Amino acid sequence: MNPFEFHRPVSVDAAQAQYRGLPDASYIAGGQSLLGALKLGLAAPSDLIDLGRLPGLDGIAIEGQALRIGAMATHARVAASPLVQQHIPALAALAGDIADPAVRTRGTLGGCLANNDPAACYPAALLGLGGTVHTAQRSIAADDFILGIYQTALEPGELITAVSFPIPTRAAYVKFKQPASRFALVGVFVSQGPQGARVAVTGAAASAFRATALEAALDKDWSAKALDGIVVSPDDLNTDLHASAAYRAHLVGVLARRAVGQAG
Repeated sequence: MNPFEFHRPVSVDAAQAQYRGLPDASYIAGGQSLLGALKLGLAAPSDLIDLGRLPGLDGIAIEGQALRIGAMATHARVAASPLVQQHIPALAALAGDIADPAVRTRGTLGGCLANNDPAACYPAALLGLGGTVHTAQRSIAADDFILGIYQTALEPGELITAVSFPIPTRAAYVKFKQPASRFALVGVFVSQGPQGARVAVTGAAASAFRATALEAALDKDWSAKALDGIVVSPDDLNTDLHASAAYRAHLVGVLARRAVGQAG
């Protein structure tokens, strides 16, 4: 691990100012992805800017017809929140099934989305619910936020402050886990709400994506049976030591039907 300077700003403005004034800085939220990258030599920032003491970034509240969750809310906090459990139980269940208790206690919503791991769960929830990522400068719609493998629409130094999730009529998330890491070999989030049917997939490709053919079928008939016969193409899906692209394509359909059945 390379040496670095550690900073603890006390406001969002101070954090961003520090980032701009340093040669090669990185924000650190829960650190569950970044610390591993540092140990493996995959990241070597000159400075780490700790977000843990920034006030007001871990709240959970209802705003209109949406659930707004602060970027520093941990997975465990999201899973245990009565508001999340009441209004979007699928999101609470997703958060409660991420990795293990140690990771859920430290990992954060904002850190997960900023990192945008191809097999992470929250990107599927963001797309599957049609959420909005709020930063200190602007708001970014889910469909504009995820750009590719570990790539988002965030500009250098731009800091996520909260995420808004429209409250759906129904929703569910089903994940086929890679047993060692508990990341999604494939995960499918489905919802029906103000934006119609949405189906988002994680773990299958370079980044989370929407399965528009499945969405179109569910807009006509919200039932697992409506998805029968729809073939998910393996083109552009991942093949690795855990599963082939063809197997992942098959899982997308299977898990989508299960998720629709769970959503009711």
